Amino acid sequence: MTDIIKRNNVKIFGNGEKVILFAHGFGGDQTAWRYVFDAFTDDYKVILFDYVGTGNSDHSAYKPELYNSLRGFAQDVLDICKALQLNQVIYVGHSVSSMIGLLAALEKPEYFEKLVFLGPSARYLNDGDYIGGLERSDLDALFEMLDHNYLGFSQMMAPAIMGEKNTIEKQNELTDSFCAVDPAVSQNFARVTLLSDHRAKLPFLTVPSLTLQCMDDVMAPETAGQYIQKNTPGNTYLELYTSGHCPHLSSPEKVIKAIKDYIQN
Repeated sequence: MTDIIKRNNVKIFGNGEKVILFAHGFGGDQTAWRYVFDAFTDDYKVILFDYVGTGNSDHSAYKPELYNSLRGFAQDVLDICKALQLNQVIYVGHSVSSMIGLLAALEKPEYFEKLVFLGPSARYLNDGDYIGGLERSDLDALFEMLDHNYLGFSQMMAPAIMGEKNTIEKQNELTDSFCAVDPAVSQNFARVTLLSDHRAKLPFLTVPSLTLQCMDDVMAPETAGQYIQKNTPGNTYLELYTSGHCPHLSSPEKVIKAIKDYIQN
C-alpha cells in the first residue's frame, strides 16, 4: 500500500465514512481541487492524488508504454482504490478524468457508488455527425506546438481552456499549472487524451453518473456532454451557468453545490 500512496502522492482529508475521490485533468495535479475539496471534509473522507508523472507523484514510475492509453491512468485510480481498500466511492473526474473514471468503473464497478463527470468528452475530434469540437487539422497544429514550443502551447491553450470570460488571474493560474508539468509527460498525455474515443464504452456503464456541462467550453462543447447523457445508462445532465473548461477553478461554489445536490440524493 505504501508504494501506491507514495507513487501517486495520495492525500486524505476529513473523517466521514463515505469517500470522495477527486481526479484532476490534463495539465494539472491535485491542487486543481484547492477551491473545492475542503467543502466536503466535514461530511466525507476526501482523497486527492496525482497521476504518475504529474505533480508530486513518483516521476521515476512514469513509463510511456504504461500510459499510452487512458487505461494506464485508470489503473492508477484502481490501484489507489485497492491499496486503500475502498468500495462505493464517489468519484469526481475533471475533463479527461471523466473517461478515466468510466474505464475504472467498467473494470471494477464495485469500487464506485457514483461518478461525477466535470466537462467530459468521449471523443474530442469531430466525426461525421458527432461534434466533439476539434478538427484533425486543429489537433495537428496543437501537437506541432506542443512538441516544439511547450511554453508557447501553455501560454496559448491555458487561457482558452479557462475561458475568455474569466479573469486574467484565473487564466494565469492555469498557465502556471501547465508550465509546471514535465513537457514529455504532457506531450504523451495530450495525444492519449485528444485522440481517444470512448463512445462505444458508454452504454456499458452500470454505475450512476452525472455530467456537469459548462457554457463556452472549447474542449468539451455542449454536444459532447449531451452525447454522453444520451448514450450512458443512468446519466444525469446538468448545465452549470458558468463558462470555460475549469469551473472548479473559476466558479467553485457552483461545482460544490452541483456535486452535493447529486451525491446527497
